Amino acid sequence: MPGVTLVLVNGNPETAAIWPPLIGELERDDALTLSPPGFGEPLPDGFGATFDEYVAWLTEEIEGIGEPVDLLGHDWGANFTLRLACERPDLLRSWSVDTAGCFAPGYLFDDVPCHIWQTPGAGEAAIAAWLALRVEDRTSINESMGMTPEVAGALAEALDDDMGRCILALYRSVPEAVLSHWGQKVSAASARPGLVIVPAEDEYTGGEARHRWVAERAGANVVVLEGVGHWWMVQDPAAGAAALRQFWGEL
Repeated sequence: MPGVTLVLVNGNPETAAIWPPLIGELERDDALTLSPPGFGEPLPDGFGATFDEYVAWLTEEIEGIGEPVDLLGHDWGANFTLRLACERPDLLRSWSVDTAGCFAPGYLFDDVPCHIWQTPGAGEAAIAAWLALRVEDRTSINESMGMTPEVAGALAEALDDDMGRCILALYRSVPEAVLSHWGQKVSAASARPGLVIVPAEDEYTGGEARHRWVAERAGANVVVLEGVGHWWMVQDPAAGAAALRQFWGEL
């Protein structure tokens, strides 16, 4: 696709190590991975790791590319992507996300760690306990959530104090009401073609009905990936790549 860069943005608690299986299936030689500060890249001086700061970071990174891009975000990288699609569609040729349901009415962070991270004191204790685990134990936990051994190990090794501080700051900057606020503005993302990816077994992003609520208002296509969960890009990269190629091929 001459003149178009594919930009992939990871989430939490991750690095760009999640992307190679998918990139290998995509048949594009223009892929650029961007890891948010603290999640695979160093923290700039004074960076507070809030939702607003991450969206500003992503905006600046894409502005620097100098041409509209195909932007694909996963997890919090997807949340940054969808908000950018609302605020700066001029920077994009297309956008693709797998967390659209988080922006729909009534969505709640329904896994226990998120609410613990939002709680001062309890969040710090939880991160400290996580860091105290052996890398081998964190790897096993990651594998139990559906990651391949290679990716599970890479993310287990990447967890450090900076990532822990960023997790706490990010979640504390985004109560569910903030996501709902942007959900009410999501029609602005219809200025560029969008794809809402629905991993059928993902327990974290609100369910298919909420994904479709956002997609309808954003004028986006929807693809349901059967048999995979939150880490669909490592569980079945071929299926994910096929859906993305079809979407881009119709632009």
